[in-house]
Amino acid sequence: QVQLAESGGGLVQPGGSLRLSCAASRIVFRLYSWAWYRQAPGKQRELVAVITRGGSTNYADSVKGRFTISRDNVKVTVYLQMNSLKPEDTAVYYCNSPQGDLGWGQGTQVTVSS
Repeated sequence: QVQLAESGGGLVQPGGSLRLSCAASRIVFRLYSWAWYRQAPGKQRELVAVITRGGSTNYADSVKGRFTISRDNVKVTVYLQMNSLKPEDTAVYYCNSPQGDLGWGQGTQVTVSS
C-alpha cells in the first residue's frame, strides 16, 4: 500500500513562505504525476498544483505565481514552495496523484495569520 507523508506546515504571517514536502513509499515514484491538494475548514478538498512525470506544472488560479511544485525522483519526494502566503491559504495540505486515487496521508496544517 502506498504511503504518503506530508510535512513542513506551520504558522506563518501573511506574506511569509513555507516549503512543504511529501515523501512517498511503496510506489515507483518516478512513473507518476503528483499533485498537492488542500482542504480548508468547512470546504471541499481542492487541487492546488500538479507536476507531471516530465516535470510540466499546472496551478490553480488562486496560487499561480505564488506557489511552485517540484519533484525529486531520487529522494522520492514532491515539494510545494509557497510564497506570499495569504490567510485564505490556511488549510490542511495533502499530496496525491492528480486523480486522487492513492491512499491519503495525514496532511500538514498550514495556518496563515498575524
